[in-house]
Amino acid sequence: MGLPSRSAVSRKPNESMRLIVTTFVGIAFGFLIGVSFPALSISKLNITSGLLFSSNDFEYEEKTGLPTQKALNVLSLKNSSSAHNATDTSKIWVPSNPRGAERLPPGIVSAESDFYLHRLWGNPDEDLTNKPKYLVTFTVGYDLRKNIDAAVKKFSDNFTIVLFHYDGRTTEWDEFEWSKKAIHISARRQTKWWYAKRFLHPDIVAPYDYIFIWDEDLGVEHFNAEEYIKLVRKHGLEISQPGLEPNSKLTWQMTKKRGDTEVHKKTEERPGWCSDPHLPPCAAFVEIMAPVFSRDAWRCVWHMMQNDLVHGWGLDFALRRCVEPAHEKIGVVDAQSIVHQSVPSLGNQGESQNGKAPWQGVRERCKKEWRMFQDRFVRAEKAYYKSIGINNPSKSKLN
Repeated sequence: MGLPSRSAVSRKPNESMRLIVTTFVGIAFGFLIGVSFPALSISKLNITSGLLFSSNDFEYEEKTGLPTQKALNVLSLKNSSSAHNATDTSKIWVPSNPRGAERLPPGIVSAESDFYLHRLWGNPDEDLTNKPKYLVTFTVGYDLRKNIDAAVKKFSDNFTIVLFHYDGRTTEWDEFEWSKKAIHISARRQTKWWYAKRFLHPDIVAPYDYIFIWDEDLGVEHFNAEEYIKLVRKHGLEISQPGLEPNSKLTWQMTKKRGDTEVHKKTEERPGWCSDPHLPPCAAFVEIMAPVFSRDAWRCVWHMMQNDLVHGWGLDFALRRCVEPAHEKIGVVDAQSIVHQSVPSLGNQGESQNGKAPWQGVRERCKKEWRMFQDRFVRAEKAYYKSIGINNPSKSKLN
């Protein structure tokens, strides 16, 4: 049998009427079916049961304000599928966030920290009745505890106190009342620059305007920390140190205290020591025994410090790379002075080798690190200039 012709010419009138009636009856039948079965079981549909929510789920969310695990699963599935769609704006990716945190909304990123002590109870917003503006660290052994006790008392409540213990003795310091509020960090036979690289990251000390990184063998009879800060601000010093009193063991003329000025930024050294009056050790120079850094200067210095060069020798000659102009922003505060007692405490933490005293091995390591630091800096400079197309840069002025 052949199909009926679809031509308007050959189609008979009764066949057209039959088609209209059939269509009407089909529509009416579908409507009746829909009315007869209003509650179609959802279990018959092709939907994963894990996406369905029970009345218990909604009751849990209403009582706790927290999403159920099923809700979290749905969100997870949604995010997973949207990962394949590069144009999905619901996926968070913020390149300006800290590395590794690009998937977080910026408002939840907490990139900085501090050494403020918090309670274990109560409202976190009420923990801190005082937020110190400055930080002072001492690398200490218990034998010089009286020296440190005298030094700490020169720093007001505006300072957070951090003690780095190279001899492993920490609890004994509780004989001093201030020690109970200090931060104690202990690692045997380590230097202050080892500690500084590992525990004084710029994002950890960001709340502090100035960071003091001091040795333990300093006399502070004529020193007041608050007055020191005032002078540093007044003279625009980003990197500084107190002047060394005449009875100190001096290595450089630059760090010697002067009696006729509040601050000095340059000096005259022995003939031939300074190729440029604006360069170390005649200017832009402080020693590493008692340096004080502004927050911004410390961020640069921390990144310049080498992780494996723990004594810091040579760092004092390179500090000028972190401020500009260095001969104006690095200086010695004469009006607040200290005494360098030159107690070889950490030097005695070395080991005797080849018949040499422990301190001799430490001193040799210091000199070796100085040479290594200089070599690395020169190579780094040359590599940088080469990368920008300058193959023969002028000789590095790192002395």
